[in-house]
Amino acid sequence: MRLRRLVVLRHAKSAWPPDVDDRDRPLAERGLRDAPAAGRWLRDADCVPDLVLCSPAVRTRQTWDLVAEQLPTSPPVRHDPRLYGADAGELLAVVRETPDTVATLLLVGHNPAVQDLVLQLTAEALGDALDRTREKFPTSAIAVLTQQRSWPEAAAGGSLLTDVAVPRGAGT
Repeated sequence: MRLRRLVVLRHAKSAWPPDVDDRDRPLAERGLRDAPAAGRWLRDADCVPDLVLCSPAVRTRQTWDLVAEQLPTSPPVRHDPRLYGADAGELLAVVRETPDTVATLLLVGHNPAVQDLVLQLTAEALGDALDRTREKFPTSAIAVLTQQRSWPEAAAGGSLLTDVAVPRGAGT
């Protein structure tokens, strides 16, 4: 069985403009700086995805667009409405639908669900990655999990949390 890698990215910092529906909130200035830094981190860590699952919210779409500009290739993207407002269990159900041909999957979503998903899947972690994830999973945070199981077999406690990063752009 080949190794599968799930990369979980919380959207970058969003703005709170008045009279704008939550789903339509754009990135804030800090988010516009941090999202490209997340893309550079993914590129430099060799975590370029084969497939991206992205919430359809404006802030997650903008985050992915800015991340993608930093990557050497453009993977296919699915803007899945189930990811907006989902809990960890619902996110895991979507992850389980991933085709077998995908070795690295990137999920771009919202807290608390993305943090809860990482904690739910993690059996063991390298270094202090699990403690850091339990403490806080801020905007632009990235968690990298590996598993030996196929995507449909992804389960609680079945992954190794290998890295957690919070890339920040210049000026933040």
